[in-house]
Amino acid sequence: MSNIGLQIRKSAPGIDPIVADYCVGYFNHLSQATNDAVQSKQLDLNNEVDFIKNLLINAGGKTEEVEHLSEALFEKLHLQLKENKARLDLTGDTSKRLLDVNVLQSHNNKKNINTSLAMLGVTGDIEHAGRNMQTRVDLKKLAKAEQKIAKKVAKRNNKFVKYEASKLINEQEEEDYDSFFLKINPLEFGSGAGKSKDIHVDTFDLYVGDGQRILSDSQLQLSFGHRYGLVGQNGIGKSTLLRALSRRELNIPKHISILHVEQELKGDDITALQSILDADVWRKQLVTEESKINERLKEIEKLRKEFEEESLEVKKLDNERDDLENHLQQISEKLVEMESDKAEAKAASILYGLGFSTESQQMATKTFSGGWRMRLSLARALFCQPDLLLLDEPTNMLDVPSIAYLSEYLKTYPSTLLVVSHDRAFLNEIATDIIYQHNERLDYYRGQNFDSFYSTKEERRKTAQREYENQMAYRKHLQEFIDKYRYNAAKSQEAQSRIKKLEKLPVLEPPEEERSVTFKFPDCDKLSPPIIQLQDVSFGYTEDQLLLKDVNLDVQMDSRIALVGANGCGKTTLLKVLMEQLRPLSGFVSRNPRLRIAYFTQHHVDSMDLNTNAVDWMSKKFPGKTDEEYRRHLGAFGITGSLGLQRMQLLSGGQKSRVAFAALCLNNPHILILDEPSNHLDTSGIDALTDAFKSFTGGILMVSHDISIINNVCNEIWVSENGTVKRFDGDIYDYRKYILNEADSKGIVKRH
Repeated sequence: MSNIGLQIRKSAPGIDPIVADYCVGYFNHLSQATNDAVQSKQLDLNNEVDFIKNLLINAGGKTEEVEHLSEALFEKLHLQLKENKARLDLTGDTSKRLLDVNVLQSHNNKKNINTSLAMLGVTGDIEHAGRNMQTRVDLKKLAKAEQKIAKKVAKRNNKFVKYEASKLINEQEEEDYDSFFLKINPLEFGSGAGKSKDIHVDTFDLYVGDGQRILSDSQLQLSFGHRYGLVGQNGIGKSTLLRALSRRELNIPKHISILHVEQELKGDDITALQSILDADVWRKQLVTEESKINERLKEIEKLRKEFEEESLEVKKLDNERDDLENHLQQISEKLVEMESDKAEAKAASILYGLGFSTESQQMATKTFSGGWRMRLSLARALFCQPDLLLLDEPTNMLDVPSIAYLSEYLKTYPSTLLVVSHDRAFLNEIATDIIYQHNERLDYYRGQNFDSFYSTKEERRKTAQREYENQMAYRKHLQEFIDKYRYNAAKSQEAQSRIKKLEKLPVLEPPEEERSVTFKFPDCDKLSPPIIQLQDVSFGYTEDQLLLKDVNLDVQMDSRIALVGANGCGKTTLLKVLMEQLRPLSGFVSRNPRLRIAYFTQHHVDSMDLNTNAVDWMSKKFPGKTDEEYRRHLGAFGITGSLGLQRMQLLSGGQKSRVAFAALCLNNPHILILDEPSNHLDTSGIDALTDAFKSFTGGILMVSHDISIINNVCNEIWVSENGTVKRFDGDIYDYRKYILNEADSKGIVKRH
């Protein structure tokens, strides 16, 4: 045991040297702690030795030999601890004695201070003048060692889990965009040339940090150039999978670049256009390096003139110049490959397509709201054009014109796209394949958009149900024969034959139950027209800057109206004028005096008291009914059973939206005015909401970016543009064509 490092090497010969050194250091720390009066009292040797044992086994050590080693380590430490306690009984606790001043004076320089402390028996961190001295453990090496262990364990077991680092490692400050980008996508010259950019991750498990399993024995297969829609119920783990891919927690080849649109851009003084250009860190690095090399080449030319032509100094400078010129050639080729000369035009085109005017592109990013900063994040990803682009609900932040542009852009995306979305029309436009995540697995529907996937999935479910029912009936038939004739001498041979048949039958799982979601808006009494009418309405916060001008529209009991247009063009303002929350500067709004309106906005979901349950919240917000009546009303919106009595903090986003819908409809409204009603709902929730809208007996006016729900519900389109709102002649797909034609005439949807 004199050489602990040698013992560790023998028990775990294949482990990383950094891990071995860490274990040696950890054991030495424990050994010193057993001699320290204070630390020895707090020591749990069983736990400490188990930590070293598990560390070595996980790093690749042989289990039996590591266990023998750990037993020897425990005996040695236990003996030291026992001797220390015996010594304390004789001498008392000397750990808090004053330092010997004479010793310190003889070692009063920085070089010898550690020697002095060692002579005094002080081996741990010391407290001095009210502050703790920092530990001498190299935290960077420790972090690196633990990350290597985690990756080896994950790779060996094909189990990927959010890794929790040692408590010795403080939480690092959030990395800036450039550092994170280069860590995930290191810039290399020519290393990926000719290599396949298909992604194959075989048989892996994926967990979140709390140990909950998201995927089990799954395979990820992404063919380069395909556009995948990742679909599934809310809370199934789709975003977790995207996050694991974006951080290379799954085994993605290094030559495949990855970018994930996850968080909104942090605002600062940089212009929107420049923030897009800066997003391509490779280009920015290469341009900066190109500039530095050119400056150095100029310096070399000047320096050469100061020496004789055949001198050693000139030869050194010439060698340096040759190396720099070769590297400059590589940089130039890389920049040409990236089409660096077209970067600014490409960035401006992407921004314009996502709703940024030429003027707003020159505005500082800090002046934009959260929704517009999310658009900037999306624009940055599109501009970088990584080999694997990961998008999580990209349409939630966009209006119909921007979604139309994004769809056209992505349809010609040359690399691999993986997008999480519940927008059917969007997935029908862009997806070449669908991946269905459910029951901890991934099912692939190749060559299918959302509609074909949905019908194929239903056929698969029905087929699986038939197979399951047929097998269960066959099993029952065999079992009945076996039970009847097992002990009959004449039939026993046949019974044994059927027992063997029963044992050989494959075990089928019952098909996954489709979750049923329902919405039901209450029927309303009829009103005589006019219900709501706008005549020559103009509105603005000042008379010289009107947001709406000369609007003439009406809403009836049978109306099914979609209000569309670019963000910021006055849609929400018009809704508030209809609700009489804003008074027009001119014209007038007439409403039936008996009219009851339900007005849904995202604010209703955000303003809920999440610490209470839905029944209590509704009784406080809308008093006057019994708990049973509230529960029955919630049941009409899919909040059934115990869901109404759970704290709303535990409900999913879609379930909270259903509670908000239920609350708004307590007064049996005649008209539903809705601002983005499908946000937070998954596919089944959107289907249920669509069916409820269709069967509602009153009128509907909605602002929505979801083309599918507009197409299925609305028969009238109002368009907000150029300072007014007018009826559009055609359906939502005609409006989409109109938008794309407008963009095409300006060259916005053409790729650069």
